Amino acid sequence: MATLKASESHCTGAKQRNCKSNIVFKFTESKITGQTFSRGTQLPGGLLQERDKRAKWQGIPTLLQKLYKSSHPNSDLLHAHGLIKVLSSQLSMEAMSFVTEDRKSAQESTFPNTHTFDLFGGVHLLVELLMRPTLAMQKKNPKNAVATVNDDLVKDCLSVLYNCCICTEWVTKSLAARDDFVLFLFTLMTNKKTFLQTATLIEDILGVKKEMIHLESIPNLSGLVQSFDQQQLANFCRILSVTISEPDLGNDDKHTLLAKNAQQKRNSSPSRAEVNQVTLLNIPGFIERLCKLATRKVSEATGANFLQELEEWYTWLDNALVLDALMQMATEEAEQSSTGKDDSLRHLMLCSEHADNISLFGSSESSDESSLVPSPLRHRLPPSMKIVHEIMYKVEVLYVLCVLLMGRQRNQVHKMLAEFRLIPGLNNLFDKLIWRKLTLSNHVVHGQNENCDCSPEISFKIQFLRLLQSFSDHHENKYLLLNSQELNELSAISMKANIPEVEALVNTDRSLVCDGKKGLLTRLLTVMKKEPPDSSFRFWQARAVESFLRGATSYADQMFLLKRGLLEHILFCIIDSGCTSRDVLQSYFDLLGELMKFNIDAFKRFNKYVNTPEKFQTFLTQINSSLVDSNMLVRCIVLSLDRFQSQTEDVKVVEVLSECCLLSYMARMENRLAFLFRLVNIINVQTLTQENVSCLNTSLVILMLARRKAKLPFYLHALREKEYAEKYPGCLLNNFRNLLRFWQCHYLNKDKDSTCLENSSCIPFSYWKDTVSVLLGSDRTSLCAIASYIDEPFVDLDRDLLED
Repeated sequence: MATLKASESHCTGAKQRNCKSNIVFKFTESKITGQTFSRGTQLPGGLLQERDKRAKWQGIPTLLQKLYKSSHPNSDLLHAHGLIKVLSSQLSMEAMSFVTEDRKSAQESTFPNTHTFDLFGGVHLLVELLMRPTLAMQKKNPKNAVATVNDDLVKDCLSVLYNCCICTEWVTKSLAARDDFVLFLFTLMTNKKTFLQTATLIEDILGVKKEMIHLESIPNLSGLVQSFDQQQLANFCRILSVTISEPDLGNDDKHTLLAKNAQQKRNSSPSRAEVNQVTLLNIPGFIERLCKLATRKVSEATGANFLQELEEWYTWLDNALVLDALMQMATEEAEQSSTGKDDSLRHLMLCSEHADNISLFGSSESSDESSLVPSPLRHRLPPSMKIVHEIMYKVEVLYVLCVLLMGRQRNQVHKMLAEFRLIPGLNNLFDKLIWRKLTLSNHVVHGQNENCDCSPEISFKIQFLRLLQSFSDHHENKYLLLNSQELNELSAISMKANIPEVEALVNTDRSLVCDGKKGLLTRLLTVMKKEPPDSSFRFWQARAVESFLRGATSYADQMFLLKRGLLEHILFCIIDSGCTSRDVLQSYFDLLGELMKFNIDAFKRFNKYVNTPEKFQTFLTQINSSLVDSNMLVRCIVLSLDRFQSQTEDVKVVEVLSECCLLSYMARMENRLAFLFRLVNIINVQTLTQENVSCLNTSLVILMLARRKAKLPFYLHALREKEYAEKYPGCLLNNFRNLLRFWQCHYLNKDKDSTCLENSSCIPFSYWKDTVSVLLGSDRTSLCAIASYIDEPFVDLDRDLLED
């Protein structure tokens, strides 16, 4: 230290200041004190200013240097806040340009201010400032005049961090790596003034976090959620969606059943997403409040240009949180003045492009939500904004409910959704909000886990249909989609057919079903038949209706839909509409299969519609164009044919058997063999997924029915002959053996629910198991064992693949 003091003794007054700003002195000092450089702002100010001119840092390092000096503990934060506002104005325009350019890949050269801010420790400083205990203590004291200042300071810090995150992915990842900071952010959500900024930042951070957060690790989560108003709860659902959904693995190989089974063996305990779902369900009143949010009514938007306005708005609004800020600002302005009048959204869009001081959450002059847009725009928000606002809320809420319905706690969720009358509430909203007469038609099909950039209107409809699908699928509560009159109609159909009512229908609590002249299922059928041919809503509509029919086949359910012209509508779409979408066609094939299975009236209606050879050939062409998509329909026809052939004492059945072109086609042995060969040939163990495993089960159905009639050896011999004709002996049958070995591993797992196979085929699962065991028998003298049809040199060509 003596050396340092000696060096300082030569520096007095101005000379001393110049000495300390010298880079050589800084390095010498760091060697002596052991306090090395930890950030760029520790460099001498003169050096930073000189370099700033060449590097075009826009004075950001100098501002950060001042911010470091003015933000130490016990300092006056008013000055620090002023510096943060200046920095915010420089960074916010880059963030706005990023959002309006559809979030293209961020490059350092594209967003130099954001990169410079992070490079010189700005992000680290703001995190440190936010988490400072003294700041938190001041905020808790409402009588302290500094509390209001600190609220604004926190909002501006969060805004700057969010702007950095959306421009530079590295910033988001670095924040996500700090668990202490992530958990701290949740504590800020208790303050309504900082809720929007905090929620948006958390959403972005959790979206890139490598490990899913444990909801139970959030301090007082139950109290936090219960403190939210309905608006905050709806926005909180955006965060929850990241924490309760299984992560998208992003690699097709990972989605194979082989990989999934291996993953389940390694991780037998519940996933974090499943644990988080349980945590949410344990919060008192959580599901009830979501049901109220999903079903509350909104006033109708006025004006014929609503949909055009909606289309323009969703291209600019990044998410529901930004929309909330706009709505809050509009509400505050409306309370203060009644002189404002609506104007076109185009003007708002135009003005936003010229607002030099606009931030995603506040301008450089004020961090209040009311400064999100320039003052002249405050009175130009259209009345339709309220309905857009509500739609975006409901999208988030329905998504969370849908995920919970598909989880392990499904029965518990079902019971609560029924109790809180979710379905009747949605039915009351159907015509006025969910499916109004006007609709946007230019959209595409989005997969179950695919990020959707649709307009709010489209997203809402898709999420609604996904919820109906999850609600109805293999659950007795599906009858809540009907009203009392429609339930009576089902009872009458069963009585007329002299068959007992299904137990689920008898047990349905009529106080929980839909109100009004039509139930939700009937309303859905009405709009489904009116949907334009090129509409991708057809896919989701068909999935939702099919889920109502899935499970144990109900003649009354089928007739209820047949009487409403569903079969003719499906056949029109497949044969006459010119539809080429594989997704839509697959959904219609699956729905048609459930609608016709074991129903002689359905096959009679089919034959009436498909009344020419040309139509029938078109239908077969559609089926054969993709057997992965149509195999469930093939399974339905095979199963139905087998049952009808055992009912020859029924005159009506005999008549349809002799006249129906579809049943006659499948009755021919060569056609069933052709389907069997293709089904076995298009899949293997390595490529089996949840989408195509149905091909394996359909091939098994064909062979089980053959075994019942003692014709299994004939089918296996035909497969062997096909192998030799195609000049690859052993390949097809070895592949089928491997598939059946996998089937045993997959379906005989104690955690695997096999009732779906039994219910869909009306074949006891024990017969499924026995048939697979017989086919895999090692006795080469058995005519029912695949091994006896494979020549010795070709036995088990690919068995090592399964064992790997």
